[in-house]
Amino acid sequence: MNQLARVAPFRERLWEAVVAGDEYAAVAAVQDALADGIGEEAVLLEVVAPVQETIGTDWAANRISVAREHAATAINERVVAALALRPRPDGVQRAARGRVTVGCVDGEWHSFPARLVAEVLRLRGWQVDYLGAQTPTPHLIAHLHHTDPQAVLLSSSLPTRLPAAHMAITACQAVGVPVLAGGRAFGANGRYARALGADGWAPDARGVGDVLAGGLPRPTPAAVRQVADDLPHLADQEYTLVIHSKGPLVKQTLTDLEDRFPAVRSYTDVQRERTAEDVAHLVDFLACALYVDDAEVFTAFLAWTADILEARGVPARSLSAGLDLLARQLHDFPRALNILNEGVHALDARPSTPTADHETTA
Repeated sequence: MNQLARVAPFRERLWEAVVAGDEYAAVAAVQDALADGIGEEAVLLEVVAPVQETIGTDWAANRISVAREHAATAINERVVAALALRPRPDGVQRAARGRVTVGCVDGEWHSFPARLVAEVLRLRGWQVDYLGAQTPTPHLIAHLHHTDPQAVLLSSSLPTRLPAAHMAITACQAVGVPVLAGGRAFGANGRYARALGADGWAPDARGVGDVLAGGLPRPTPAAVRQVADDLPHLADQEYTLVIHSKGPLVKQTLTDLEDRFPAVRSYTDVQRERTAEDVAHLVDFLACALYVDDAEVFTAFLAWTADILEARGVPARSLSAGLDLLARQLHDFPRALNILNEGVHALDARPSTPTADHETTA
């Protein structure tokens, strides 16, 4: 029996347990997987991790609510904790390989991937300082001064955290600690990790373990790099001006939406708040695309958002209105306009999906 077929029944049991909100059944599923001879690392990465991914996929497809998604994630976290706290055989050597720090970039709340990495590294003999979600860079640096780890592993799922990641990377390297980046925020094959000057990148927890096993040389502490040293295109100030103008951009877009779609004027306070949040997300991802000078950050976000909207019965064409109104305000920003145009093309290229005919905003 191949590994996939072997883990499939336990993965299904875990999924049923987390959806049902039964943490005891969830823990029992992974304990039975271990009793069946499946190793701890495989249980974490081939049973628990795919279930967590399915939780996110089902939320995006509107098959489970935000509350159920949070509850399911909390149970999966308890499952990981139960695995981590299992009694170990006498004589098992721990922390034989050295010390590393694992944490999320400032502003990044999706900590589950980092938690899996931390547990896999512990299984592989590392002493791990797991800092969890949203680690402010000054506090991270203070921790490094105190512990002097062999490496820092920075995790981020949202591309909008890339500017904060850049700050953390340069700060860690300035005190002589190499940085290994991971998570979807860093792009396919880690191209944004390289652009931001990280010392390494890994696609998953096993990859992290392999990179660390090969060794990461310590950077030589030197004068702190400036942002433009890694990203010279930022000299045009478009990113800075857009991010600093976020409030006025969102406010004006909402006003223009009312003029273009009179139905918006009758929105409830909750609808207006959510619309403002949607427009703010557009600005955030536009700014991030400007930061790394890559329109794909923005177009990928639009494609994901369009899928989310259509799963909830909202036509994805509503996004195009928001892009058009932002473009009118940013007419003097050539890179921003190019990215917004790429976004329009990406939306136009999507296959149309029948949805209820709602008057909606971006």
